Amino acid sequence: MHLSHASLDMLCPNWRTEAAVVLERDQVQACSPAAAREGVRAGMRVAGVNTLCPHATLAQYDAHTAARAIGEVSLALLQYTPEVALCGNDTLLLDVSASLSLFGGARRLLRKVQATLAALGFAARVSMAPTAGGAWLLATFIAARRRRVLRLAALARLLDALPCAALPAAQPYLDWLEGIGGATLGALRALPRAGLQRRTHKSILQALDAAYGQAPELFEWIVPPPQFAGRVELMERLEYADAVQFVARRLIEQLCGWLAAHKRAVTRVILTLEHERGRHARPPTGLELALGAPTWEAGHLLRLLKERLHNLELAAPIIAVALHAADTETMAPVPKDLFPEPGGSPADRERVLELLVARLGRENLLHPSPIADHRPEVANGWVPIDQKPAPARCVQGAERPFWLLAAPIPLPVRQHRPFYGSPLRIVRGPERIEDGWWNGLAVRDYFIAQAADGARYWLYQERGGQSGWFLHGLFA
Repeated sequence: MHLSHASLDMLCPNWRTEAAVVLERDQVQACSPAAAREGVRAGMRVAGVNTLCPHATLAQYDAHTAARAIGEVSLALLQYTPEVALCGNDTLLLDVSASLSLFGGARRLLRKVQATLAALGFAARVSMAPTAGGAWLLATFIAARRRRVLRLAALARLLDALPCAALPAAQPYLDWLEGIGGATLGALRALPRAGLQRRTHKSILQALDAAYGQAPELFEWIVPPPQFAGRVELMERLEYADAVQFVARRLIEQLCGWLAAHKRAVTRVILTLEHERGRHARPPTGLELALGAPTWEAGHLLRLLKERLHNLELAAPIIAVALHAADTETMAPVPKDLFPEPGGSPADRERVLELLVARLGRENLLHPSPIADHRPEVANGWVPIDQKPAPARCVQGAERPFWLLAAPIPLPVRQHRPFYGSPLRIVRGPERIEDGWWNGLAVRDYFIAQAADGARYWLYQERGGQSGWFLHGLFA
C-alpha cells in the first residue's frame, strides 16, 4: 500500500482563507481555493490574475523554500512508516503495507496522515493504491474522481480511464497517440507492445507495468539526519506565547517522525524562542520540557508545551522558534499485558505528573527525599518530582507521623496533661533523640498522645528544661 502527497505549498501563510497565488516566471504555478473560485488557473499569466482576482496575494516560487518544506513533511511522516521516498511533481510516496495493523487499518492511518499534514500547514492531494505508480497517478491527476483504492482490479479500472497526458513518459507522443486512438491509459495498454516500444520509448511500458502492478518498483528511501534540531523563521513577529503553539506543533511533528525513524524516545526537549537581533537584540527565551518517562508521541509533548506556554510572559516579540531534542534513549516496546492495571500503567502516572509539573511548576510539586538524620525537621526533606531522591538511611522501627508541622506548636498544660482541643493521653514513649551537636543540638523526648476523639499526635519535651510540651506532627 502506498500514500502519495502532491501540491505541497506553504509559500503563502493564509492560503486556506484568502486568495493566494504562487507565481513562477510570471505564470501561476498554484493557487488557493479562494483564488480558484475567482477563475485563477495554473499556467495563467499574472495579468490575468490581476484582472480576475485583483485582491489576491502574490508570492514568487522559491525552489529552496519548496525543497525545505517537502523535507519537513517527509521527516514528520516517518512516524507512520520508515519507507518514504521523494518523487517528481512535489510528491511523496509512503510504503505503509507494514503499518496498517499498527494504526488500526487504512482509514485510520489515512486520517492520521491527513491530520499531520494539516498540523504542518500544508495542502495536499492524498491517494492510496496497491502500487506506488498507481497512487502517484491518482494523486497528481487533478481531475481524478476517485483517489483511494485497495485492490489491483479496481485500480486497473481507475487507471484505464485516465488520459495519456497523466503519464509523464507519454507526454512527448500525445499527438501521435491521439491520432491512433490511444487517448487513455486503457487504450494505450491495448496497443501492441513491440510496436509501441519501437515508435515511442521503453519508459512508457515500464511506467505502465509499474502502475498496474506488473513490474517491481524500486525507490531510494529518505534517510533522516543523525541529530534533530528544527527551526522556523516567522514571517510576522509574535507577541503572545500562546501563538507559538502552531509553529511548535510543526516542529514537534517533525521530531516525532525523527524519533520513530531512529527508534528512539525523548526525555528532555528544549524550545528556544528567538527575539530581535541587531541594536535591539534580546537574549532568546528557553523552555525546557523534562519528561518523567521517555515518549515519542506528539500529542503528549503538545499538551505539556501548551501548559508551559500558557504561563509564559514574553519579554520581547518572537521572530523564530527552534526545537532541540536534548536527551534521547532507545525506544522501549509498548507493553501488551494480558491483565492491565486497573488504576492505569506507570506510564499513565508519569504523564499525569508531567502535566502537573508543566501547569504548576516543578517547585510546587515535590516528593519525599529523607535525609539520614535523627532530627525530624532535618530528616524530612523534599525535592521536585522530576528529581531523583538521594539514597539515605532512615530511622528503622520508629513510628513517624504522616504530617510533620513546619514549626512546632507549644501546648498548654491542664490537669498535668498537655491540651490540644481536649486533654491528651500519652500512649507511647518516650523516644529519645539527641543529635546535631555540630549545627543545632536537639535533645528531646518524643511521645505519641491520643485525644478524646481518637486522633493521635506527636509531642515532645525538651530534656533537661522547663519548656513544656510541643506539638510536632499529626498521624493520619
